Amino acid sequence: MKKIEIKTIFIKKRSWENLCVEGWIKFNRDNGKIIFLEINDGTTINNLQVTCKQENLCNFEQIKNYKFSSAIRVFGDLKPTNNQKTPWEILAKKIVFLKQASDFPVQNKQQTNEFLRNIAHLRIRTKFQQAIMKIRSELAFSIHDFFHRKGFSYVATPILTNNDCEGAGENFKIADDKNNPFFPTMTTLTVSGQLNAEAMSMGLKKVYTFGPTFRAERSHTHRHLAEFWMVEPEIAFCNLKDLMKIIEQMFKVIIKKTINKCQDEFNYLAQKTQKNMVATLQKLLASKFIRLSYKRAIDILKDACAKGQKFFDCDIFFGKDLAAEHEKYLCEVYFNCPIFLYDFPSEIKAFYMKQNKDNKTVAAVDLLVPGVGEIVGGSQREDDYEKIVKKCHQKNISLQPLQWYLDLRKYGYYKSAGFGMGFERILMFITGVDNIKDVIPFPRYEGYLKY
Repeated sequence: MKKIEIKTIFIKKRSWENLCVEGWIKFNRDNGKIIFLEINDGTTINNLQVTCKQENLCNFEQIKNYKFSSAIRVFGDLKPTNNQKTPWEILAKKIVFLKQASDFPVQNKQQTNEFLRNIAHLRIRTKFQQAIMKIRSELAFSIHDFFHRKGFSYVATPILTNNDCEGAGENFKIADDKNNPFFPTMTTLTVSGQLNAEAMSMGLKKVYTFGPTFRAERSHTHRHLAEFWMVEPEIAFCNLKDLMKIIEQMFKVIIKKTINKCQDEFNYLAQKTQKNMVATLQKLLASKFIRLSYKRAIDILKDACAKGQKFFDCDIFFGKDLAAEHEKYLCEVYFNCPIFLYDFPSEIKAFYMKQNKDNKTVAAVDLLVPGVGEIVGGSQREDDYEKIVKKCHQKNISLQPLQWYLDLRKYGYYKSAGFGMGFERILMFITGVDNIKDVIPFPRYEGYLKY
């Protein structure tokens, strides 16, 4: 008999004799002389029906007692059905019981996402999580594929560091032996690979890093994690205008490829999250992203407040670090499409961002999308050594750990630009999931560290 994966059955779409399929039981219904099983092997979110007839199976009575998530091996013939929900079935000739699942906590019934987060090691066995993780896998591959096709070099940047890239002091500190320290300086988990990517771009021109980052941010919202993944490209000889073109192109390409590869998963999630999800994403792919200066955004928000728009914070002024509610209004209500918000006041942005000629703003950009808010943050980098030093002094950032970074400006650094994209944030956007903890296998956040 030929062993085959369930995914292949739904791709080939043809009858087959003498097949062997292994999987876990997702459904067990006894109709007297016939038992209907549904099994899944993890290669697709589609379950395969197994029809068990009493006259064909010597262990028919035992099969009635096989529990949800138990592992079995099925031998039989694959035939089409007249049921659109289960278009294929195996007429079982033999079933081998492999492993029982006793009192499995996730049964074939509706479970809340909050409940499932507390059993993250088991929730992957739900169709909902399977769909999200299949999409996550394809999205990651499409990101690597995009940059590879564009001639970028993939580089690894450090997890352990003594640099605070964002200057916000949200680093996780690594405990060390005070009497015999492993490293000579304070060591933390990285908040970003950007600074190292800048160094690599000076030799390879176009680079990107894609890996885990860590922030000790005490923010209990549906958009924040302590450990998350970031995509961070860096391009030499690139300015802010060109950077926005790259971001928009990347965003559209990776979403389109993921939709095409995960049609079953998106169709399933549309029943659980947003009914018209794919149509909404396709509309986005066909649109041009709005370019909106920070100054103009402030004017729009002031005008909205004057006309009665209700914000929790209506104190709008130039220099304000906009809240999520302000970003949501701009991209969901006023424009109803993704927005590039650019040229921010220098005092609310990081030390490495390029000072504009007005000496008030920096060449920074955030991509805001409906439903999630900020997904991408980027900038053209400051190329002037003295200006970076001055900015570090203003923000009380120690120069000693950054001296290697400052030295880049001494050795032929002309211009570069780059961005960071929160991988889980874009997953939330394309799946319609409203909590970031549900788009990462094992979430870490303040007060919660399991597995």
